[in-house]
Amino acid sequence: MKAFPSKLRSPRLTSQLGLWLGAMFGVCFLTGFISHEIQHPASWFWWPARPVWLYRVTQGVHVATGLASIPLLAAKLWAVFPRLLNLPTVKKWTQVKDWAQLIERVSVLVLVAAALVQVVSGVLNIARWYAAMGFFFTVLHYWTAWVALGALLVHVGVKLPVIRRALSAPIRPLRQPPTGLTRRGLLGTIAATSAVVTVATVGETVRPLAGVSVLADRDPRVGPQGLPVNASAQAAGVRAAAADPAWRLEVTGPTGTVRLSIDDLAAMKQTTATLPISCVEGWSSSADWTGVPLRDLVALVGGDHGSQVTAVSLQQYSAYATSIVDPPHARDPHTLIALRLRGEPLHVDHGYPCRLIAPDRPGVLQTKWLSRLLVGSPS
Repeated sequence: MKAFPSKLRSPRLTSQLGLWLGAMFGVCFLTGFISHEIQHPASWFWWPARPVWLYRVTQGVHVATGLASIPLLAAKLWAVFPRLLNLPTVKKWTQVKDWAQLIERVSVLVLVAAALVQVVSGVLNIARWYAAMGFFFTVLHYWTAWVALGALLVHVGVKLPVIRRALSAPIRPLRQPPTGLTRRGLLGTIAATSAVVTVATVGETVRPLAGVSVLADRDPRVGPQGLPVNASAQAAGVRAAAADPAWRLEVTGPTGTVRLSIDDLAAMKQTTATLPISCVEGWSSSADWTGVPLRDLVALVGGDHGSQVTAVSLQQYSAYATSIVDPPHARDPHTLIALRLRGEPLHVDHGYPCRLIAPDRPGVLQTKWLSRLLVGSPS
């Protein structure tokens, strides 16, 4: 490839980059799968309420590894760029008689396309550029991850002999000018770039690094009552309903229905817990929340420790207007119907008159502007 010459390109370099990228993708896939299952659980999936910070860690790792993989992906594409440009045309593909070669070429095209879709859509979601996507991010990101994983496994299976030979062969020194970049220098530069990207963004999850995370999407200290807000009451269309003096929280269970005003809730036993808000975009921040333990409201309408609760918001036309609180979380003493944040009444953008806040759950499931709680048995 005369237009992009480099003596650094070699099967060994490509294999090393592939191993790094594969490991990064594996961690990113696993943590992303966990996040998806928490939000859309299969019948076999179970997620604990403790430790309260577990989801904060898994989602933080997911976003961090996704961003850190961008320099690796760019380097990998550079390393194989000549071969990508030399992929056969459709007409030549029909003449390929070696099925292994055909499978390799198809897997490469699918893998490159899926990896680029994952990276681009992930960055758009982190930046909350939803208008630029024009599709429901969760569905695309989840299923494209499975496509990428399948293409990766096929590609590694076909190329495994080449990878083994390249990594086991002795390293041949390159003849370069003294100022030229060596293979080791290239790998070090790529690793350093990934590390810089991580440090520049991970402060949204790792609080001590917030001051140096210059590429973080938002300063976690900015926002009503010191916490970030993804959806304001105005944007959600609930400001008037939340401020209505006639508002009541309707709690329905096996023994009937009770309707509680904000004063009724404030007169009940209050609990304060330090819990994080952990968003799927990667940011998280801890705060002191005060409110009524959900399990007390469950007991009020005849529920027990095995009850499941459906939390319903005043918000309409949202994929997250309702959320399911499974028994491990519903009975946890730190799962609250929160009335106060950091000792002050909830700001309307944080869910006034009351909201759900539970340990070890994504922020999108910490339902704001509650209108109803439905207590029943798990389906």
